[in-house]
Amino acid sequence: MRKYGTAIFWTLFFMLLPAIAFAAEEAVVVAEAVGRVGGYGIGAGIAVGAAGLGCGIGQGITGGLTTSGIARNPGAAGNMFLYFILAMAFIESIALYGLVVAFSIS
Repeated sequence: MRKYGTAIFWTLFFMLLPAIAFAAEEAVVVAEAVGRVGGYGIGAGIAVGAAGLGCGIGQGITGGLTTSGIARNPGAAGNMFLYFILAMAFIESIALYGLVVAFSIS
């Protein structure tokens, strides 16, 4: 339970950290001049963070299972490597899509 409390604390801390920048008068004036006052920055940060987290987990699992498969059957390393590179390209495209979504939000 303590682990979850710590994770929730740090998640909220880093989500609310950009709000400190809007505490300054100049930041509010600039944000109003651009027309982006609100939670757009937080939404963009969550989009990039979720995409990066998901892709990092996916790449770790894919790399670990491919390494395990090659260790079990070294003869199939060529075929596994091909699918490994293909899977990594798809996973990385999801991360780039999250970045595009973040730029379109902000």
